[in-house]
Amino acid sequence: MTEQTQTLRFNIGAQIRKLRQKRRWSQTRLATLLGISQNYLSLLERGRGSFTAEQLLTILRHFNVPIDYFSPNKPPSRVEDQIQNALAREGASHLVESSELLPSESLKGASNTIREALVSAESSRQITAIAPIIATHAGRLNLNRLHNEFITLGLENRLRWAIDNTLEALKLESSQALPREWRLKYRRASTIIEAYFAPWRILARPTINPEQPQASDVLDPDITSTESLDQVRTELSPISKRWGIVTRIEADDFAQALKAARGTD
Repeated sequence: MTEQTQTLRFNIGAQIRKLRQKRRWSQTRLATLLGISQNYLSLLERGRGSFTAEQLLTILRHFNVPIDYFSPNKPPSRVEDQIQNALAREGASHLVESSELLPSESLKGASNTIREALVSAESSRQITAIAPIIATHAGRLNLNRLHNEFITLGLENRLRWAIDNTLEALKLESSQALPREWRLKYRRASTIIEAYFAPWRILARPTINPEQPQASDVLDPDITSTESLDQVRTELSPISKRWGIVTRIEADDFAQALKAARGTD
């Protein structure tokens, strides 16, 4: 198999996984539709096999997406812009909001914005921007309900990973010389979030063993081959290992988002 073919496999699998998650379909539901096992679908979504032409057409038809959806040259969508606008409105003030787009109903409110950013955003800057949103809305967020939504999506570890990183980022920033207003805000947010998060800690998966890699949630869009996947796996942060998230994003990136949202250099 050529490297180009493997990259195409990986990209198509990643796009199907993202489409499935965005439409709130479980792996079991899609596997049943395609007439394959859930384990085999998991392999296909990770680029370890090829979808048949009939399976791809079935996916296009049921998810109502255009025939060129999997084309590497298709024009960019405006989903990223919608997500960025919502993040900026909900507290990530360091992000630039586009005035050309109308607000989306699916991105109304902090909880919906956090969910869509973690499910659909491809930019690490947008993903880490949920930290200032959580800090701003901590007292009003129903994290248990949000957690249940992620369980339905089969992405509960992704939310736990984001909350874990946000808690660490709040700790990192609170150790800096901050104005009293920000210190108290971060301290209160940490206390509230930790109360939700404490029971989830016992659910943390074992550390990924590079010799026997477990099925993991690949977050970064630039991981486009098994080689890049294996490389990132060897460099995971402790939090990413804990929750089985394959990404280069670390707690310090979430801390930088908190700092940027404060308007400091």
